[in-house]
Amino acid sequence: MTHLNSRRAGALTAALGAAVLIPATVAATPAAAAITPTVSCTSAKAGLATKLQKDITAALANRKGTIAVGLYDRSTKTTCTLRSTYAYDSASVVKVTILATLLWDAKKHNRYLTDREASLAKAMITKSDNTAATTLWKQLGLTKIKGFLTAAGMTQTKPDPNGHWGLTQITVTDEQKLLKLITAKNTVLSDNSRAYILKLMGQVISSQRWGTPYGAPSTVSVHVKNGWLQRSTHGWRVHSVGTFNGGGHDYMITVLTHGNSTMSYGVTTIQGVAKVIHKDLAAS
Repeated sequence: MTHLNSRRAGALTAALGAAVLIPATVAATPAAAAITPTVSCTSAKAGLATKLQKDITAALANRKGTIAVGLYDRSTKTTCTLRSTYAYDSASVVKVTILATLLWDAKKHNRYLTDREASLAKAMITKSDNTAATTLWKQLGLTKIKGFLTAAGMTQTKPDPNGHWGLTQITVTDEQKLLKLITAKNTVLSDNSRAYILKLMGQVISSQRWGTPYGAPSTVSVHVKNGWLQRSTHGWRVHSVGTFNGGGHDYMITVLTHGNSTMSYGVTTIQGVAKVIHKDLAAS
């Protein structure tokens, strides 16, 4: 062990010594390249993965902030990922998880939502009403929320221990898992529950339909939930999750970002990614 440690120490000393001689910009370039994640795509459709990888990468060029992307298209068995396990403060996209938990728990107890719950759910999703989200979050409690996350296989999603739903830690991987559950038959959410979630995500008010739906063909049905939150660290968190069906495709997109100087900057970043994804899939 001593031998290995001394070798590491020597390498570190050499690296530090080299840094003094080399201009900082030159020294930083290879290191930055080594740690910057790249967009990765696979597809059963010839040429589609390469096109998406190239176009998403180009859309993100020169965009500041930390950006994570997930795409899955059932029709062409296409997947794209970037920073898929990087954790972000959820902001309001967690409201889809709150609704899914509410429906999952109601199904377990063989009951329908009450009129009050249905009213709160609609306000929470279609208008991103925070009071409604807080009411349902408190009603459910962490035990039920964690129970749903376990059932859904969303192992990377961590609710805030202090009860702030908007500070739930989320990843692209888990958001894509949730969107897959909402859009195809499974044992976690009933068909009625899935239809209900999609209906509300399809009724989001026009001022909140930015993000992943941007550039979607008119032939495609759109279901979206966005989130935005400013904090002292990492600036604005701006996120968008959406599912899209039509034109021979059945796909879902998650884009999570932070380090945005303004909310609108983050929206522009997300929409740049969404536009090329919709274009490439429509052309395939």
